[in-house]
Amino acid sequence: MAVKEDILRIFPDYMRYLWKGTAQNAAELQEIRLRTGREIMVMIHGKEYYLDGGGQVVQDKNGAVCVTEQDMEAVLNHICDYSVYAFCDEIRQGFLTLPGGHRVGLAGQVIMEEDGMIRNMKHIRYMNIRISHEIKGAADPVMPYLYEDRQLLNTLLISPPGCGKTTLLRDMIRQIADGNRFSVGLNVAVVDERSEIAGCYMGSPQNDVGMRTDVLDACPKAAGMMMLLRSMAPQVVAVDELGDEDDIRACGRVMQCGSRILATVHGDSLEEIAEKDFLKDLVRRQAFGRYVMLGRTGGTCRVKAIYDRGLRLCYGS
Repeated sequence: MAVKEDILRIFPDYMRYLWKGTAQNAAELQEIRLRTGREIMVMIHGKEYYLDGGGQVVQDKNGAVCVTEQDMEAVLNHICDYSVYAFCDEIRQGFLTLPGGHRVGLAGQVIMEEDGMIRNMKHIRYMNIRISHEIKGAADPVMPYLYEDRQLLNTLLISPPGCGKTTLLRDMIRQIADGNRFSVGLNVAVVDERSEIAGCYMGSPQNDVGMRTDVLDACPKAAGMMMLLRSMAPQVVAVDELGDEDDIRACGRVMQCGSRILATVHGDSLEEIAEKDFLKDLVRRQAFGRYVMLGRTGGTCRVKAIYDRGLRLCYGS
């Protein structure tokens, strides 16, 4: 769970007075948006608010604090320990991971190599600070449905953005790795491309992903799955946000090698997922034993339904 000190540590000393009020809401805080020349925005419980000159969270943008170029440079220097050059590899990927597992997305002017690869980013004028929320027990309602005859099933989590699929996946990984009443603990390998699952900082997970979990941080999913199969002999491979055919081919290879897959994908319905070009073959072949559907009801995110490999309803409506 995010704590007040985590929020305050993100900002240089001269800005911290602005964030004391927001830090009090650390448990509900989801995002902080900084855009040069624009008002500071915060996302709390799925709703947008502004920050006024006294550090209070308000709904009216009149009187809201605007971010200057100097502010943006000061925040970047602070989170890079005043050595931006040392973090150029992370900046090139478009994000930085902070202690506590929080992630800072970056946007600005991209510098390209002659071969079309991204070399670096400069004039960073936009930041999206995503606050990590580790909720142990989040997976409790779904765990009974993930096993058949004490064997873990390949599972796909389906969710719109911002509905907690990564939080749910993280706790599933922890419980599967540590063991639970449905199975002994299994060796889990995580490909954490955007450092959101384990939230590694300097190579060490900031979130609890279990005692039998190995993490490959900041690695593309498809390549990472193949690396982990060769090197770590996982019983389970976990990835977040499948996005293209390379990811799907790698998932198929994992399954062929006898390991189980835990994965997530963006979507609003099972029907939508079944029609996605890069996914529909796995759905047709019933490669996933469970589909867990997340969604919002009355502004609250929850598990709406669980389906079996034949797309029959196991839980929910």
